[in-house]
Amino acid sequence: MDTPSWRPDERPRERLLAHGADSLSDAELLAIFLRTGTTGMPVMTMARTLINRFGSLRGLMTASRSQFCDTKGLGTAKYAQVQAAMEMARRVMDEPLRQGDPLRSPDDTRRFLTSRLGTYPHEVFAGLFLDNRHRVIQYRELFRGTIDGAAVYPREVVRQALEDNAAAVIFAHNHPSGVAEPSEADVALTRRLKEALTLVDIRVLDHMVVGHGEVVSLAERGLM
Repeated sequence: MDTPSWRPDERPRERLLAHGADSLSDAELLAIFLRTGTTGMPVMTMARTLINRFGSLRGLMTASRSQFCDTKGLGTAKYAQVQAAMEMARRVMDEPLRQGDPLRSPDDTRRFLTSRLGTYPHEVFAGLFLDNRHRVIQYRELFRGTIDGAAVYPREVVRQALEDNAAAVIFAHNHPSGVAEPSEADVALTRRLKEALTLVDIRVLDHMVVGHGEVVSLAERGLM
């Protein structure tokens, strides 16, 4: 292992234990995850190189399997570790919105949706289906699209809401660009869905747009 050769200011594990994980840079966190570098490349240098190559820590963690595994120093084992770590994080974030639990706060909903939708490289349209006491019945990813859009069919949304016996629904979709600002198409779609679901006595509580580090609520913007 190359840890003993690190300079005192490049020992991220010791810094984490002394000052907390939030005190570390992206490269330092990645170096702890990687544990070792490769021949001729210390782990901190490797971590910085990987972040530069993928554009960001997020870019690395959400890279496709082929992109990740074909990169020197990574491979299938580390790809599996990344996927497991991300799924554990998602499950921790999901705990406030387990099936049968009521929605506790808009922040819980935002965190849940960010954990579910925030890392997709393509657009995904989802619904959080609720009963009449706003308890979670089911979270469903209904439609998947490309990097800049997903086709959404109101008839299918109504069918799913009825099948789940929902009294209310919160819609959400991600913007892979990272910019959470709702488009005119997002607003128009929300109004069409609201009209269709009103006919079967199902309320649309909100439509949230998930970006990188931000979730915008159409209800809070008065766009419903």
